[in-house]
Amino acid sequence: MDSRAVEASNVFGADSKSAATALMPPASSTSHSPRRAARLPLRVGMISLGCAKNLVDAEIMLGSVLRSGMQITSRPEDADALVINTCAFIDSAKEESIEAILEAHQQRGLNKRLDQKLIVSGCLSQRFANELRESLPEVDAFIGIDQVSKLGEIIQRLVAEDAHGDGSFSSGRTLHSELTGHLVTPRPSYIPDYDTPRFRLTPAHSGYVKIAEGCNHPCSFCVIPQMRGRHRSRLPESILAEIRALVSEGVREINLISQDTTYYGMDLWRAKAGPRQPVDSTRGPTLAALLRAIQKIEGEFWVRLLYTHPAHWSDELIETIAECDKVARYIDIPLQHIDDSMLMRMRRETSRTHIEKLIDKLRAGIPGVALRTTFIVGFPGETEAEFETMLDFIERNRFERLGIFEYSQEEGSRAARMPNQIPPKVKNRRFRIAMSIQRQIACAIARARVGRTLKLLVDQPHVARSEADAPDIDTRVILSKAAPVGEFIWRRIMAGRGYDLLA
Repeated sequence: MDSRAVEASNVFGADSKSAATALMPPASSTSHSPRRAARLPLRVGMISLGCAKNLVDAEIMLGSVLRSGMQITSRPEDADALVINTCAFIDSAKEESIEAILEAHQQRGLNKRLDQKLIVSGCLSQRFANELRESLPEVDAFIGIDQVSKLGEIIQRLVAEDAHGDGSFSSGRTLHSELTGHLVTPRPSYIPDYDTPRFRLTPAHSGYVKIAEGCNHPCSFCVIPQMRGRHRSRLPESILAEIRALVSEGVREINLISQDTTYYGMDLWRAKAGPRQPVDSTRGPTLAALLRAIQKIEGEFWVRLLYTHPAHWSDELIETIAECDKVARYIDIPLQHIDDSMLMRMRRETSRTHIEKLIDKLRAGIPGVALRTTFIVGFPGETEAEFETMLDFIERNRFERLGIFEYSQEEGSRAARMPNQIPPKVKNRRFRIAMSIQRQIACAIARARVGRTLKLLVDQPHVARSEADAPDIDTRVILSKAAPVGEFIWRRIMAGRGYDLLA
C-alpha cells in the first residue's frame, strides 16, 4: 500500500491533508474534455469496493446515470466523472478506500484530466463526510446513502458549476461549494424500490436483491447502524416485482441481502418487534412469508439467504425453507463467537445454548443444508480459554463454510473503548490457528462429496458452483468439460482439490 494512503486514512490527522494534496498535479497540466466542449453525453466511471450491499448501491447509482442520459465507461481515464464507492467496515477497508481515492486523483493528473469530477460515495463518505472534506479537498463531492438514486442529477449539477455561458469550462475547482456541503444526511432513510433504475454489475445469471437496509442490533464491535441507519424493510410486493423481472431476464440465482435478513418485515408490524423476536408470520410480513411467495414465481432459479442473525430464527422459518425447493440449502449465519461471556461483551443478543439448539434444528429440519458462518478472534478481553472454546465449537460442528476475522478496533464502537485490547500478534496467531482447523474440515467435507452427482450453476465455461456455494465468497467446482454459462447442469464430482471440487 502507498504510504501516502496510509497517512491519509487517518481522516482526523493533519498528515492526511498534506498527503492528499501532495498528489495534486501542477496547474499547467490542466486539460478539458472535448466531449464536454462538444456537448456530447457525459461518461461516468465507477470503482466499487466492499460488500454485496454496497454493490447494489453502485448498481442504483449507475442506473441513475443512465436515466440522466449519460454513458457508463469501464475506463476511468475516459470518464468525465469518476465515482469511488467506498467501504468503511474495518480499518483495512477504510485504508483501501482512501488509497483508491488518492490513486484516482493522481491518475486524473497524469492523464491531464483535471476537469474530471471525483465523487466519493459509500460507507466511508456516509460516516466521515465532514472530516474527509477537510482532509481530501481534491474530491468534488461526497454523497451518502440517501443520495445513491440521485447520482445523475448530482453529476449534472457539478458539471454545471464549471460551465460558463459561452460553453467553456472553468479551471478552478469547486471543492467546497454549497453543493458538496449538503449531500450527506446524517440519518439515512433510503430504501430502493422495484422500479428503481439499476445497471447490474453481476453476471447475467446471478443477482443481489436488497430486501432491507439498516440495522437495529447493538453489536459492540460494529458501527453499521451509525452508517446505514435503523432497519427498514421494503414492501413484499416491491421485492416480488423485482425478482419476477430478474427471472424473466434469465437470472438463475437470487441472493437476498440486507444487514439482517431474518429481521425482514418486523419493522412493518403494528406491534413493535423486540431485538430477539423470532420470525412469526401471524404478526405481519416476515422472511418466511416472503420465501413462500417467491416459491410461487414461475421459472427455474435458486434463492439464497445471506446475512441472517441467530436471534430471529424460528421453527416456521426452518419449515418454510425445507418446503420450498427454490430456496437453496445454504444458510449464511454469522455467529462471531460461542463463549457466553464473549457473546455478552459483543452484545450479540443470543447465547451459546440458543446457538447450539438452533444449529441442531437447522441440520435436522433442512436435510443437506450447508452452513456458513464467521467468527471474530482477538475481541477485547478474549482469553485463551475463551478462544479454545471457540476452536472446540468449530471442530465439533464442522461448518461447511467458515470465515475468521481479526477484531478491528472501530472508532465510535463500544468495543473500541473497552480495556484489554488484544495485541495484533496475538490476534494474527489466533486467526491462523482457527483457519488451519477449518481448512482441514473443509477439505474433508470436499472429499466426502466425491462420487456424488450435484446440480451446478455455471459461472464460466469451466467453472461452476453448487447449491452450497455463494458467489465470490465460497468454493468452486472446476469442470473438465465446458458447459453453457448461466445454466444449471448436473455433474458427478470426481475429486477434491483443496477447497474446490473437480467434476
